[in-house]
Amino acid sequence: MTEKDAIMISTVLGAVVLTFVLVLCRPFSWGSDTEVAVSGGSANASQVAVSGGTIFGGTVSGGVIGAGGGEIINEEGMTLETRVNPPAGFQRVKVGRNSFGSFLRGYKLKKAGAKVKLYNGKNKQNQDAHAAVFKLPIEKEDLQQCADSVIRMYAEYFWETEQYDNISFQFADGFQADYIKWRQGYRIRVAQSTSWISGGGYDASYENFKKYLRMVFAYSSTLSQERESKKIRLSAARAGDIFIQGGSPGHVVMIVDVCEDAAGKKAFLLAQGYMPAQQFQLLKNPAHEQDGDPWYYEDEIRYPLQTPEYDFKKGSLKRPEYLSE
Repeated sequence: MTEKDAIMISTVLGAVVLTFVLVLCRPFSWGSDTEVAVSGGSANASQVAVSGGTIFGGTVSGGVIGAGGGEIINEEGMTLETRVNPPAGFQRVKVGRNSFGSFLRGYKLKKAGAKVKLYNGKNKQNQDAHAAVFKLPIEKEDLQQCADSVIRMYAEYFWETEQYDNISFQFADGFQADYIKWRQGYRIRVAQSTSWISGGGYDASYENFKKYLRMVFAYSSTLSQERESKKIRLSAARAGDIFIQGGSPGHVVMIVDVCEDAAGKKAFLLAQGYMPAQQFQLLKNPAHEQDGDPWYYEDEIRYPLQTPEYDFKKGSLKRPEYLSE
């Protein structure tokens, strides 16, 4: 063996040994089973939440990695379900095909970045509270405020699914305004005591339905809505439930979607109308505003519950009795 051959063999052996040592000593692999420490725990590399930067297999810019490795907010989505993805490790809870939860998930939204409009067409002063805007109709009077927006969403669902018997809401004085009776031609007289009076013929048109709703909006409130609701546990909450405090000023926000993780812990999306009357809007979560995540996590909810424009006391989570299911 020549001296040149010995040097070459020595060099090759050294490279092989160095490669073997590096493989044994590296701290982790970028394989699919890699665990990355986050927030005192661990998460699969495809699920870790980040607030900017690059993660193996893709790039995120100021968002939170959601289900499937994409951002939680999908600006191309035009419904609640397609606009807002569940966070990493969560899946949307199953809902019935024609349920209120399904209706809410499929409800159309305005384009991403849309401003919230008031009843008179002007922009709402605070444009920092919402993550999306629903295309829920709003009338041109200053009537469809917070409780009324929840009523409107329920009423539109019952109308679309032809559950006309369920369209019935209380006034603040306790009067029960049944749409079926209004549809038959009766009208409501509000005096010292509210009562039904004869008012015309049968009218099943959508325009007449809107006239009924405007009457409800004028005489219902958070107080009457709270009276029509019952307390529930957070762990039992579902789409359509509300956080409500009746009063003046009172307020109400509605749970419009729910997801859960493998352990059964839930996260919620909240939406509201507000004063003056304005478009129904998906709320941001002040606790996660920096990373753009609108979900409210069961494990993080403490009272008073802080939403962008109102704080709710303990015991404010309730279920409206509008649904028969």
